[in-house]
Amino acid sequence: MQSPLPPYEVLPTEVSMEEMPRSTTVLVEETQQQQQPPPRDHLVWSLFTTLYGNFCCLGLLAFVFSVKSRDRKVLGDYSGALSYGSTAKCLNITALVINIVIVVLVIVFVSLALAGVFSHRQPYGGYGYGYGST
Repeated sequence: MQSPLPPYEVLPTEVSMEEMPRSTTVLVEETQQQQQPPPRDHLVWSLFTTLYGNFCCLGLLAFVFSVKSRDRKVLGDYSGALSYGSTAKCLNITALVINIVIVVLVIVFVSLALAGVFSHRQPYGGYGYGYGST
C-alpha cells in the first residue's frame, strides 16, 4: 500500500516565488544494467532451425520470438529482450532435440529394414508352401 500524502503546507510569507529557481537540473547516472552486454536474441540459430528442422513449426515460433527480442533490444527494453530471447532459445533446443530423435529413429528403422528384421517370411517346410512331404 502507498503511504498517505503529507498534508499541504503553505509557503512562509518571507519566501516569494520570484526567489525560487526557474529551472531544474536532473543528473542521470548509468545503471548497472546499461553496462552489461545486451541479451542475445538467437536469430541465426532460429533461422537455421526454421529452414532445416521446422518440426511442428517450432523453428518458425523461435524465429518470431528472436525477431521480437531484437526489436526489444533496439528499443532499449533489455528485460523484454531477455524474456523473448530465452523463449526463442527454449524453442530452438526443443526443436533440436526432436529433430535428433527423429533422425536417430529413421536411421534405426532403415538399418533394421535393410537387415531383414521386418520381413515376414516363414521358414522352408512351413505350412502353406507345398514343400516337404505330404
